[in-house]
Amino acid sequence: MIIAENLHKKYGRLEVLKGVSLHIKAGEVVSIVGPSGAGKTTLLQLIGTLDKPTNKDYKLVINQQYLKGQSDKELSKFRNKQIGFIFQFHQLLPEFTAVENVAIPALIAGFSINEAKRKAADLLDLLGLSERLDHKPAKLSGGEQQRVAVARALINRPSVIMADEPSGNLDTENAKQLHKLFFELRDRFNQTFVIVTHNEELAEMSDRKLMMRDGLII
Repeated sequence: MIIAENLHKKYGRLEVLKGVSLHIKAGEVVSIVGPSGAGKTTLLQLIGTLDKPTNKDYKLVINQQYLKGQSDKELSKFRNKQIGFIFQFHQLLPEFTAVENVAIPALIAGFSINEAKRKAADLLDLLGLSERLDHKPAKLSGGEQQRVAVARALINRPSVIMADEPSGNLDTENAKQLHKLFFELRDRFNQTFVIVTHNEELAEMSDRKLMMRDGLII
């Protein structure tokens, strides 16, 4: 599913990743843990094609597609169809309703407005938000906002979900519900989850836990 080999990343003289390699199987839930500054988010950005390695002799394959050497336009199209992202701070657009926020990736993928909204409404219903379709983010709780963000990540049925501290902004109960939801979604859709987290409970629930320190998986 995901094959990443020899990923290096420098920002000026600062070497953040020092040759990271990992293989993740389809349907696997993998947590990446470690202290702040270990390179976890940078690794997630590289395997999520949001950024590119500094070195040239790396390998990145997701869902049997070789991504090294692809243009920014090609990578953007790949992300839209194959990767869903969930962030700590939701990244919802405040002027749009829940259903509109969720529909955005489907519109980018070429679905009509009506079809995108129908797909969005179905997902929000699945996640228990059928009564919140027309609410804007300011009218939603933190847990509800994060579920909207999850629905947005799912709408194009990506093969991989990448999450960066997805429960970091939630209280204990909402965090537990979100963690449970990830495994329910994996079982339902056989999606692969790569999760950067400081939450030990979520990390221990995962199929595999990868520890990072000083730019390496140890």
